[in-house]
Amino acid sequence: MFHSMEKYMYKFIFFILLLCWSGVSFANPSFQMRAVTGKPRTLIVFFDGLRPDYITPRYMPNLYRLRNEGCLGKEHHSVYPTMTRVNASSYSTGAYPAEHGIMSNEVYFPDIDRAHSLNTAGAEALDRISSARQGQLLTAKSLGEMLESAGERMMVFSDGSQGQAYLQNHAISGGAIVNTEFIRPAAFRSVVENAIGQPPPFEELNRPRHKWITDALLTFGLVKDGPLVNAIWYADPDETAHAEGVGAPLTLQALSTIDNELGRILQAIEERQLTDSINIIISTDHGFITRSGTEWPQDFLIRQNLKKDKDSDDVVLADGAIYVKGHDRKKIEQIVAALQAQPWVGGIFTKALKPGSTHGWVKGTLSFASIHWDHPDRAADILVADYWDDAKNEQGYAGTSYYGGKPASHGGFSRYEVHIALIAKGPSFKKAQQSDIPTSNADIAPTILNIYDIPVPQSMSGRVMYEFLNNTHATMLPAVQKEKIITSAPYNGGVYNLTLQRTIVGKYIYLDFAKVVRTKTGK
Repeated sequence: MFHSMEKYMYKFIFFILLLCWSGVSFANPSFQMRAVTGKPRTLIVFFDGLRPDYITPRYMPNLYRLRNEGCLGKEHHSVYPTMTRVNASSYSTGAYPAEHGIMSNEVYFPDIDRAHSLNTAGAEALDRISSARQGQLLTAKSLGEMLESAGERMMVFSDGSQGQAYLQNHAISGGAIVNTEFIRPAAFRSVVENAIGQPPPFEELNRPRHKWITDALLTFGLVKDGPLVNAIWYADPDETAHAEGVGAPLTLQALSTIDNELGRILQAIEERQLTDSINIIISTDHGFITRSGTEWPQDFLIRQNLKKDKDSDDVVLADGAIYVKGHDRKKIEQIVAALQAQPWVGGIFTKALKPGSTHGWVKGTLSFASIHWDHPDRAADILVADYWDDAKNEQGYAGTSYYGGKPASHGGFSRYEVHIALIAKGPSFKKAQQSDIPTSNADIAPTILNIYDIPVPQSMSGRVMYEFLNNTHATMLPAVQKEKIITSAPYNGGVYNLTLQRTIVGKYIYLDFAKVVRTKTGK
């Protein structure tokens, strides 16, 4: 009896806090009514680093069942660079790096640190960016902000990095962020911990943390007076795959662990009689690829005397983005030429040859504009991806990169990192519908806003996925077209050939992969 009353008390305190955070007074009775009436709620679920070939009845029976019962986007795309915080930002803003300004997991702001990139994994680094940019951490409107403008709120639950959680709803927008490492607003921490305990420490397969974050969702999100939109992000299989490899035994165990948590969510929805009033949208930030190399761009550039040392500001690297001091054109050309000759280097991109061009100004490169990366203030001078092929690893999973580092990773431009799955089920979506029309993580927010008849801001360059919606006002989509953009450049002993494959749906452009082939010239 005591525990029941105690739980009720915590939920009451949480409701009071939400009123305060939303800027709504007790004198405003309209808060008790949804601004968006007669519409189902939405739950967004992200499984970090989920390859489509992981979704099998053996390892992920709950997700496999949803895939067959609901909508399946067979041509869903990660946003390039295929990094976690890029895609958290893209799904939350319905936009690409060119609009939202998070260019990779590592970002460079010379007025904050002249010689080093910032790792967006931590909330502290994101706070520094926000402060330095007068609140413009992201340069595009977010889903949370648009919901708030309609009198609604969004809550984010995550056991991954602080930054990934933060970028899903950076403005908080009347809701909250519950992460195993930090909670915002700060006053909400005691409410959460009193209700479900403190976050458990990290351990192999992360089962306790996966359970804790699911408990948080079930306690504060999927409740009667909960937010219109909830999002939950599980750190696996990404965390386990980085350490163990694609398809490794522990990685496959991690799949079962997170699928069990999805099963708990589905069971709670059924027990609370919410099946007909909740949409579920499931995606991931990127796929995964096996690493089989020893090289890394920064070390290479230092050895080639193209960067003074790891702490110099003449050339600064932020993941695959390369910033050259003063935009020195000669130095940029030297770096590109050196990289094009390396067998471990894949696609290379630079600023456009002329406005709107798909070709970069440096010979043999394609443009930032061709890959949704041409942010006016935050784009680098060079963007480089790792070389990849279809070779299988010892577990039989295809896709190998030739960068150095962890046994498996992501961030590149291979089909194994770009090609991911999208699954949606609920009253707003068609049943057992599969589609070959391309979609991307940037299409999630516009689709949710469409469900609630909330205007989609111009900064959202993603599209509404009409093909999946039970929407009598759906518009016909134009024909799907494949496009290949090709460029090349000679180097000593060979030719560097770069092909970018894109899929076009009207004005919407989806990036399939970028592939490099080197041909010998006999010199």
